[in-house]
Amino acid sequence: MKKQLSEIGVAGLAVMGENLALNLANHHFRVSAWNRSYEKTAAFLERAGSLPVTGCRTPEEFVASLEQPRRILLMVKAGRAVDDCIEAFLPHLDPGDILMDGGNSLYLDTVRRERALGERGIRFLGVGISGGEEGALHGPSIMPGGDEGAWPCVKKYLQTIAAQVDGVPCCDWVGPEGSGHYVKMVHNGIEYADMELISEAYAFMRDYLRLDNSCMEKVFSRWSKGVLSGYLLDITAQIFRRGDPEGEGLLLDRILDAPGQKGTGRWTGVAALETGTPAPVITDAVFQRSLNADVELRARGAELLPGVESTPPVDRTAALADLEAALYAAKICAYAQGFALLAAAEKNYGWKLNYGGIALMWRGGCIIRARFLDDIKAAYDRKPELENLMFDEFFRQALAVNLPGFRRSVAAASLAGVPMPCMAGALNYFDSCRTRRSAGNLLQAQRDFFGAHRYERVDRPRGETFHTEWI
Repeated sequence: MKKQLSEIGVAGLAVMGENLALNLANHHFRVSAWNRSYEKTAAFLERAGSLPVTGCRTPEEFVASLEQPRRILLMVKAGRAVDDCIEAFLPHLDPGDILMDGGNSLYLDTVRRERALGERGIRFLGVGISGGEEGALHGPSIMPGGDEGAWPCVKKYLQTIAAQVDGVPCCDWVGPEGSGHYVKMVHNGIEYADMELISEAYAFMRDYLRLDNSCMEKVFSRWSKGVLSGYLLDITAQIFRRGDPEGEGLLLDRILDAPGQKGTGRWTGVAALETGTPAPVITDAVFQRSLNADVELRARGAELLPGVESTPPVDRTAALADLEAALYAAKICAYAQGFALLAAAEKNYGWKLNYGGIALMWRGGCIIRARFLDDIKAAYDRKPELENLMFDEFFRQALAVNLPGFRRSVAAASLAGVPMPCMAGALNYFDSCRTRRSAGNLLQAQRDFFGAHRYERVDRPRGETFHTEWI
């Protein structure tokens, strides 16, 4: 009896690819798997056991094992590897077949690939996937974009394996071209900011309040059950419970403070600069991660630069309440910047994005999943064309309530010499957004003085410009 063809193929069997293939097979989809090295394919088949999985040795065999239109999910490293993989499959594909890039590709590369493959009749999707290896196996957040005609052909598979929240899959159509990968990039930028803000709260508690690990574990556990509830706070509380497997004490205290990064946060910062979208919390998070990674520079600075002698406040309970308020308010500012980046892309590229729908996709499976995202969805339900998330009534009230503690925490950290660049950047962003008359008039005067760049006047219509001979 002839073997039934597979419904979908997964190319690339590193941890994410392997777990997504298992996720598909666990949902009773027939899956073909291919890896450049067949040893990985063989190991995967052994792990898959009796699941409906077919292992393939060559690109030709892999493509031939799939029913038409062929659906192929590429799970290879972003960059040249994606192009190499496409080139390997292309001679064996037919018009109407669908390639999906599930890696962390730059959205501009996705635009290029979709256009080039479209000329040959191949439908291409850039599919942002978040959730790490556990999410890939049990249900990630999936953000597909690209050739919209391909969406009905892959919708069933992607929505079935995605995380489900209140019966709603954390996967829906994002938009054309590279929008899926753009949304994933913004997700990662927000993730950078969220992680840095939590880390700054940790530094505040450790270096200014002088709390021990047991106390900080209790604080993070309590926060994870309130308005800040979410995956990142959950795992932070768990980190404070993990002892060092090689000795006494907490494992966290033995970990070198030199964080790594894969580049998607930097891409978000570049997109902010290119579109002129203020996103200081996100960009500061990227810069601070780079500065933290330079252990030698900071060690030399600790020797040479003057420090601050500080004593913890008498009322630590009040200081912790202020810090919780600061973390929540700064988080609002960070997400406001992320959604502003989505709005900038919509304007620049002519995409039509559903902001509330994007918030729904981020409620489960992904790294930034949190209760907070329900409030964002509600905000865009109230006003789909919301200019800035901070302007929504719910978030305006939340900021008003938490602002005094926000200011006190940032001020206390500054006076104590505890670096909190993202917290401070968030507060400066808030204050800048509510400042009717900024200092930009002086900037315009300076530009006109040295470069005759001209300026507008407050007593004349917008768009009418002037130049003055200043000397």
